[in-house]
Amino acid sequence: MNLLSTFIKPMHPEGNKFVAIFAVITFGFFLISSFLGWIGVGLTIWCYYFFRDPDRVSPTRNGVILSPADGIVSLIEPAVPPAELNMADTPLTRISVFMSVFNCHVNRSPITGEITSVAYRPGKFFNASLDKASTDNERNGLCLRLANGQELAVVQIAGLVARRIVCFVKPGDYLSTGERFGLIRFGSRLDVYLPPDVSPLVSIGQTMVAGETVLAELNMAGTEKADAHK
Repeated sequence: MNLLSTFIKPMHPEGNKFVAIFAVITFGFFLISSFLGWIGVGLTIWCYYFFRDPDRVSPTRNGVILSPADGIVSLIEPAVPPAELNMADTPLTRISVFMSVFNCHVNRSPITGEITSVAYRPGKFFNASLDKASTDNERNGLCLRLANGQELAVVQIAGLVARRIVCFVKPGDYLSTGERFGLIRFGSRLDVYLPPDVSPLVSIGQTMVAGETVLAELNMAGTEKADAHK
């Protein structure tokens, strides 16, 4: 890795049209004044930076549950998974990761598993750091069936600025740990509902790196089968 690659990261294709729009606006700004033009340059660079999609190296240890998003752990509490995912209606430990507009917004699978359901629900756009965002905001949820038969849910939640949830997968797809499955534009949050009897290994306020930071570990046998599908 050289110094240049430390600062210049690949951009996700979802960002191409937005960067192009910012660039056109910047050109218009320069026609008005150089001061506005340079402001536009800064905003265009920020837009590219928002859609950055760096490579990540996930732990190879069996049974780890990783953060699906960059950001800060904002909530850890018991909660029932969204009803549209058709999971058991008993409370599970929910870990919420809040993403600011400066975080990388590409979302990654917390663990290896088969997608049994993908459910989108329209909603409001409260600040994603608020507890009520999990129930009231626009969201898109995935239910993963793990190799040991347990289920884990990961939910993309739109925030105050976010207006578009993007999901690349569908029911029946198989995700590997750390694999990209979607993104949310311009500030948002992800919730992970841990399987029963799995305890979090993170604390509120801790910084997360998608696809690398360990949220929790399964404490049941059978996870070795997951790697056979990678």
